[in-house]
Amino acid sequence: MPHGRHRFRTAAAGTALLCAVTVLAGCSNADGGPDSPTGRTRAASPKPRPPKPVWDVSPGSVAAVGDSVTRAFDACTVLADCPEVSWATGTDAQVNSLALRLLGPARVAGRSWNLARSGARMAELPEQMAAAAAERPELVTVMMGANDACRDRAEDMTPVDDFRASFVAALGRLRAGAPKAQVYVSSLPDLRRLWETGRVSPLGRQVWQLGVCGAMLKDATDLGPAAERRRTAVRDRVVAYNRVLREECAKDPRCRDDGGAVFGFAFDRPQLSPWDFFHPSKDGQARLAEIAYRRITKP
Repeated sequence: MPHGRHRFRTAAAGTALLCAVTVLAGCSNADGGPDSPTGRTRAASPKPRPPKPVWDVSPGSVAAVGDSVTRAFDACTVLADCPEVSWATGTDAQVNSLALRLLGPARVAGRSWNLARSGARMAELPEQMAAAAAERPELVTVMMGANDACRDRAEDMTPVDDFRASFVAALGRLRAGAPKAQVYVSSLPDLRRLWETGRVSPLGRQVWQLGVCGAMLKDATDLGPAAERRRTAVRDRVVAYNRVLREECAKDPRCRDDGGAVFGFAFDRPQLSPWDFFHPSKDGQARLAEIAYRRITKP
């Protein structure tokens, strides 16, 4: 009997020692050791890669939609478009348009399209966007809405809800035809600041009386309460339009607005047309190109 108990204790001690060695050697596959399926999974898992940026800072083609500003109306001669000096797609080296900066002189002609129309309002933007989508551009620039505020009377300004509906529809038309196109949306300029700049010019006041942005610019020297209420209403509507552009653009990962840069820019006499003291001159077009390029190429 003593010998039997000794053999039992010896066997038990040997078993315990074997288990201890096995655990220390990491041979158990049940606990997630290096040879277990769990261990192999942890060892083979790659590090997560950062997501690829959606925005391309160097697009290879540009389509421009909008109104008379993008057509460079009154920038070269009176009462005429001058698209060669357009901030968006022009070929004039002095202006150094957005397209020139992004594409270079040799590629502008075949890789940029100016589809804007002088006098256009936001309701026309869906049609222009569809035309832009047909060109399959990598970037579409949008500057539209000044004519919605620049009516003969403040009461005729485009309602904000209608403005929003047209802009949303325009983005939808673009996405239907060119789903990966990037969009740069310019804010509208501060029309009241343009009035403050040009109203000191006798020639400017005379031209404005012919019907240039009547809701803001007519009776430029009238500082009475009614005139001030009218100008404030126009400025407030421009602010509301800019809010719509910013909010709707923010919903699209391939859209960037200018952060209010054009609205905040202080257009002075050299940046305004010498014929109507309202549209950008060549110098003004160059400033718009600088603002757009800086925003579009920001990482």
